[in-house]
Amino acid sequence: MWKVSGATIGAEPSNRRLNEPALATKSTAKLGDRPALQFLRIARGFFFPHNLWRRERLHRRLPIVLKIIVAITGASGVIYAQRLLNRLSCAQHEVHVVLSNYARQVIAEELPDGLQLAPAVRRYGLKTMNAPFASGSNPFDAMVVIPCSMGTLGRIAQGFGSDLLLRAADVMLKEKQRLLLVPRETPLNLIHVRNFETLLLAGATILPANPSFYSLPKSIDDLADTVVARVLDHLGIEQAVAPRWLEERE
Repeated sequence: MWKVSGATIGAEPSNRRLNEPALATKSTAKLGDRPALQFLRIARGFFFPHNLWRRERLHRRLPIVLKIIVAITGASGVIYAQRLLNRLSCAQHEVHVVLSNYARQVIAEELPDGLQLAPAVRRYGLKTMNAPFASGSNPFDAMVVIPCSMGTLGRIAQGFGSDLLLRAADVMLKEKQRLLLVPRETPLNLIHVRNFETLLLAGATILPANPSFYSLPKSIDDLADTVVARVLDHLGIEQAVAPRWLEERE
């Protein structure tokens, strides 16, 4: 269970006294009874804590401050990273950025004005381990690798931790925190697909950079935002970046 703003997620207040008869049948509760459902809910949260956390937050609208790592690799599509960073409020969340070696070259080619970071965003070198999220003793809430190259994805899948980006991803998996990978590659080969499978089994979320068109995007930024909106959804952050399917337009 987690405590957030004085409330404990996963616990429900009870006004019953210890001598009430209702508690005597707790051990024989059926699946539809409340104690049994509560047990299943806690068990599910143990194995998938990020999913439980997200459902509870969206249901209760809890004001949670997230510690988020945004990692950018050398895959084409750095606009997705820039649009995500534009949407992550540093007034509400801690945002930390790590770039791979080739990311700088892609940024120079695809973003004429360079990568724009808010002053409060913390940036780290790739070869240092002097970052709080490099250790499981200080796990962050979420990490997004956007865009994620197939090389980086493969190294994460095989447990490599030779630099800060790979080590951070490894920590997220072993601490059962949210790791979102946004690959942008086509076509896929069998090695890619098997790496996807390994990461999904390890608890990562694979969110390919496949933009949608039902909102009739009018610009490249609008198109990229359809992917960014899904990333924010899976971070558990409320957003109105792109219209939702069958949502009435204002």
